[in-house]
Amino acid sequence: MAAEPMGGGAVAPAADEREARQVAEAARETEWAQPSFVRELFLGHLRLDLINPPPQPDPEEQQRAAVFLDRVRQLTATVDTGAIEKSGRVPEDLIRQLRELGAFGIKIPQEYGGLGLSQTSYNRAIAIIGARCGALGVLLSAHQSIGVPQPLKLFGTPEQKRKYLPRLAAGAISAFALTEPDVGSDPARMTATAEPTEDGTAYILNGEKLWCTNGPIAELLVVMARTPPRPGSTRRGITAFIVEADSPGVEVAHRLEFMGLKGIENGVVRLRDVRVPRENVIWGEGKGLKLALTTLNTGRLTVPASAAAAARWCVAVARQFAAAREQWGAPIGKHDAVAQKLGRMAALSFAMEAVNQLASGLADAGRSDIRLEAAIAKLFNSEGAWRSIDDLMQIRGGRGYETAESLAARGEAAIPVERVMRDLRINLIFEGSSEIMRLFIAREAVDPHLRSAGAMIDPRAHTGDRARGMLGLTAHLAGWVPGLVVGRGGMPGAYGEFGRLARHLRYVERAARKLGRTLFLAMGRFGPGLEKRQSVLFRLVDVGTQLFAMSAVCVHAHALVRANPGERGPIRLADLYCRHARASIRLSFRGVFRNDDRITYRVAQEVLQGRHAWLETDLPPVA
Repeated sequence: MAAEPMGGGAVAPAADEREARQVAEAARETEWAQPSFVRELFLGHLRLDLINPPPQPDPEEQQRAAVFLDRVRQLTATVDTGAIEKSGRVPEDLIRQLRELGAFGIKIPQEYGGLGLSQTSYNRAIAIIGARCGALGVLLSAHQSIGVPQPLKLFGTPEQKRKYLPRLAAGAISAFALTEPDVGSDPARMTATAEPTEDGTAYILNGEKLWCTNGPIAELLVVMARTPPRPGSTRRGITAFIVEADSPGVEVAHRLEFMGLKGIENGVVRLRDVRVPRENVIWGEGKGLKLALTTLNTGRLTVPASAAAAARWCVAVARQFAAAREQWGAPIGKHDAVAQKLGRMAALSFAMEAVNQLASGLADAGRSDIRLEAAIAKLFNSEGAWRSIDDLMQIRGGRGYETAESLAARGEAAIPVERVMRDLRINLIFEGSSEIMRLFIAREAVDPHLRSAGAMIDPRAHTGDRARGMLGLTAHLAGWVPGLVVGRGGMPGAYGEFGRLARHLRYVERAARKLGRTLFLAMGRFGPGLEKRQSVLFRLVDVGTQLFAMSAVCVHAHALVRANPGERGPIRLADLYCRHARASIRLSFRGVFRNDDRITYRVAQEVLQGRHAWLETDLPPVA
């Protein structure tokens, strides 16, 4: 749970929809100071110049990273994953070796004792470690992606950086405490408080945080808590604090255990009258939630990196088994049912790596606003990894469902498919669940239009203000929609430099314009109610996600072939993935206006009311 530390305590006060919206909107990054490839896609534009050629790494940094990554591989090869799985603990000696390697300060600048490596190199290291042992990958990712180092790098004062970054780089483990028992994705319900002392030199923190990764072993925590309203406001802001874990009043109330990721240190952290110096506020009062969201823009990039590595592992295991296992006189990989799965797995793993490489490269280049790219990379790769392990489980059959220890005990290779499946499932939940990612992407996708609509979308606005909002939106759409009719995708020779993949990029350009037109039609049909039609928005988000993946795949394959002119494998894999993606996009477009959403919603409400409780007859009690 690298991004979602959580807390518990009294039931949070109910926050009405308006308040929840205000809190979320106040934390959003509302400006786009830099371009975004994905944002342009949702506006109907294929800005290939923003990702092609793909960002190039710094040669000097790559040389330093290569030495470190070799050491990571050597250490990782010695890890006894079975022992960690059985004991549920990462050995202290292994943590010591990671400290000596510098693995707790991969992205911390060299001037503070860290390795000063790039996001791409950091992702590679976490992927190598996580592919061997998921708990180890989460330990390091939670510490560096969302723990104290990342917020300090982005928002810390010079004094805070000098005080804490050397200590963190040396291996002082950190954690991030945001979530509470009754507060997940709705921060308006947060109950943890931070009250200033009378002399103004400190704050007194009280509250409880749940699902706090690294919490049980952390030396330092980033804690989010509500501070008193600013002058002129009635709403308590959310502020980020650096908290020493050994401070009086900090208690790990419970170490949690999970379906997968055995060995992960995750717990309930209780705060009782914890005194925190004022200088431990990060960025400023009331900026905590925005800090958390901004940190996650790059912080969640370790998930797509690890997921891509897991998908490639699934392909390797499936390939070896499908070639060796025979049924009905032939290797099972020769049978169409298995071959179809294997082909899809290979193409998908290639696409996932392309998305991972592009998102990481864009983060390092610093020329783009990657909030949407990071969200889509997390969404696409976490769901892709789950499909990959599910297909691998089916290909290996009973040998996939059987534990590695049991396989070894009877003389077979100890391939931990069932463990990897348990470990991968959390990726669809933490660091922003798939549903939250789709909501986030959808909100950003419609933002240009909502800005033009103004008060039209506010049900409490006066009639005159709403009318002016309608005029503003109409003028905006009148200038936007005509540009979605004709584009480069209709020209037969467009994108010819991509050879066989040019046809797919022409499709992306046409589909991007159709995405813009469909969004326009959806706004016209549903009006302000569109934001509540989550299933409709999710289909549009899925179209944008696939278009981003197709673009990344074509650019990645093209770059690989330019570097190795005789290699045609990347083109074949990219072509196959794009064919599959186009079929998925057609289904998503078709479902925007022709679907069973209303009927499904109606039945769901009946279920909530208990009208179909007869389905539960003869079942054991739920609790």
